[in-house]
Amino acid sequence: MSNAISDLAVLLHSMNPVLNSGVYAFVSLPAGAVPDLIEPIATFRESEGLSLIIEEQQASDAQLPILFRAAWITLTVHSDLQAVGLTAAVATALADAGISCNVVAAAYHDHLFVPVESASQAIAVLRTLQERADSRLDPA
Repeated sequence: MSNAISDLAVLLHSMNPVLNSGVYAFVSLPAGAVPDLIEPIATFRESEGLSLIIEEQQASDAQLPILFRAAWITLTVHSDLQAVGLTAAVATALADAGISCNVVAAAYHDHLFVPVESASQAIAVLRTLQERADSRLDPA
């Protein structure tokens, strides 16, 4: 039984972006072994090694080279993994504002990793996108 939403207009209307506290780091481990005391937010195995998203402090403590410092935004709507258009709509809105974005789709929510210095602007862009969707769903 799933309450996942697949309708793009409803997803945008309900996305409710939340900025998670902290700074996150993208790192890559060529050998693919995760050092002790590292608790990844996300991992992805590539031919070049294991990519991790971890708290920046963990990367620093383990002396791992940081490839990207990011703020983490969660779209709190329960998005269907087969929904069409949410990533494109969000990425387009952020791109139009000059904000890069790395998207991770998990089982229940979409997670956006944006440059730390762009976090507040990204939240504002996403809220504007949501408000536009609100006015389309509920024309007053």
